[in-house]
Amino acid sequence: MCGFSGFANWAFSGATADPVCRAMSDSLEHRGPDADGFWQDSEAGIALVHRRLAIQDLSPLGAQPMVSASGRLVIAFNGEIYNFETIQSELISLGHSFRGHSDTEVMLAAFEQWGLQVSLEKFAGMFAFALVDREEGVLHLARDRMGEKPLYYGWQQGTLLFGSELKALRQHPDWVGEIDRSVLPLLLRHNLIPAPHSIYQGICKLVPASYVSFRLESLQPGVMPEPQRYWQLEAQFAEGPGQTLEGAANELEKLLTEVISEQMISDVPLGAFLSGGIDSSTIVALMQKQANTPVKSFSIGFKEAGFNEAEHAAAVARHLGTEHTELYVSEQDALDVIPKLPQMYCEPFADSSQIPTYLVSKMTKQKVTVALSGDGGDELFCGYTRYPAMVSAWHGRKAPKARLKSALSRLPEAPMAALIKAAVPSQRGRSIAAIKQRLAFTRAVSGADSLSEYYRQRVSYWPFPEQLLGSVQEAPYGLTAPLPDRIAPESLKTLMWRDLNWYLPDDILVKVDRAAMACSLETRVPLLDHRVVSFALGLPASLNIQDGVGKQVLRSVLYRHVPRELIDRPKQGFAVPIAQWLRGALRDWAEGLLDYKSLTEQGYWNSDAVRWFWNEHLSGREDYSFELWGILMFQAWLDS
Repeated sequence: MCGFSGFANWAFSGATADPVCRAMSDSLEHRGPDADGFWQDSEAGIALVHRRLAIQDLSPLGAQPMVSASGRLVIAFNGEIYNFETIQSELISLGHSFRGHSDTEVMLAAFEQWGLQVSLEKFAGMFAFALVDREEGVLHLARDRMGEKPLYYGWQQGTLLFGSELKALRQHPDWVGEIDRSVLPLLLRHNLIPAPHSIYQGICKLVPASYVSFRLESLQPGVMPEPQRYWQLEAQFAEGPGQTLEGAANELEKLLTEVISEQMISDVPLGAFLSGGIDSSTIVALMQKQANTPVKSFSIGFKEAGFNEAEHAAAVARHLGTEHTELYVSEQDALDVIPKLPQMYCEPFADSSQIPTYLVSKMTKQKVTVALSGDGGDELFCGYTRYPAMVSAWHGRKAPKARLKSALSRLPEAPMAALIKAAVPSQRGRSIAAIKQRLAFTRAVSGADSLSEYYRQRVSYWPFPEQLLGSVQEAPYGLTAPLPDRIAPESLKTLMWRDLNWYLPDDILVKVDRAAMACSLETRVPLLDHRVVSFALGLPASLNIQDGVGKQVLRSVLYRHVPRELIDRPKQGFAVPIAQWLRGALRDWAEGLLDYKSLTEQGYWNSDAVRWFWNEHLSGREDYSFELWGILMFQAWLDS
């Protein structure tokens, strides 16, 4: 796990590049505090920068940027190739020899033996890298299949910039950094900026499972080649032969055991996050099953009711016999994280569970350098309760009750809101404007003409971003791309596919990567190994859902190691009480960011609308914490 950056521009020399490389490197020190390295080729007009968090081959033989044995290839790489020993054995049989035992050296030999495309297809791991082919004069940028590792790239004033985080790109003297207003509607909708976009004009995120190639001798400023896919997520939904629940669980346990064994290889201390939920408990159980000593497990707890899972994690840890560490954090501990978020995430990002993710990472780093995580289980094994609920609502939209509700939602908002306020007892304490807001959301959802559009509106915090942004054009992204509306006969799999296309890589994995790397902690996600992904998506959704409860195959594996009574309970997210904090300890901070005069002068938001939502939230009549958190994170980022 490391960080890298670089730039390509004919108009630089080694002397002028040195201070730029140093600044880029320093900005990524948290991703790689153990060592740094630069590589430059002034004739080709390119420089690579690398920061190292040493995990495999701690000797100088694992240092980067690394040059291949022939001298043809140079790589700066972030991540891990878990099956590198298997690939190395194959390469040795083909005549290759190796100086050290790092996966980076194996990658270079693989590229020389098989080329980029075939090598990427062979790799099992998480990665982003910049690869310079000096013989062909080409720069390749590539990213892993599921999007675990980040990669930004784009043009600024005639210079091609690329790297693990935006803060490195901002160190280059050609950096301009104009805000791309077309992504602000997406930030409002989802509290994040989805790939391929970034907050800045001209800078993209490379989408998962793809690579992009630039020919150095003919770089054209502003021209962005089309990324090429080397693995298709859609193809993984093809269902295999019929499976029983027990048969599927047997196969999954065998596969996960192999994957976790690979991911437990490390030359530094290793542990795991343990929330006490199904996903992390399964990972820790299978780690402990094959470990010779107690696995180090970590969890955090909150004293606020409804936000604490630490007691469940502790119970699972006792049963499995792990060396468990837990920390109960105070409200102040969590609040102290908030000023760090803009720099941690480089661009506006507003999943509030970023706060506990950082706190558990900080605690974990005190004892280990690598932690396995259970992320991905909900998306792969139908764990979200919204999946069956959305499918049921979508297919029931033509029922008389649903058609009546849809028709009513299209009536003029003001009289309809007044009628609801007068006729529905539970609505009498709400304002007419708040009821109108809910009607607008209902109208957006009921007006969807496809399951995918229905899903997009259901997962939008702001179904009408123009309320706050005026006529700003909304950028296209994964949920509006020209993709088939259905990926498999089962509607539920279409929703899983949508989540895997944007929510997992642009929210969950961004949150974990930045929070952990801010602490110089490597995280590994066994459930997102592409072999596990392919197996999981090939199962019929009906096998995973019984009586509305998902993850049956994964549960079946876990129940072999942990008693049901320690696991079976209502699903609880990894969250903090932002709604309460905004009315209490965070009120002054938020007031400063949402100052009417500042909002008006900045010119990004409709000041009157923002203040109305803020005042409604403060009144306690409404909970607009999710909606406001995206705006607050933008404002905090703008001030950073």
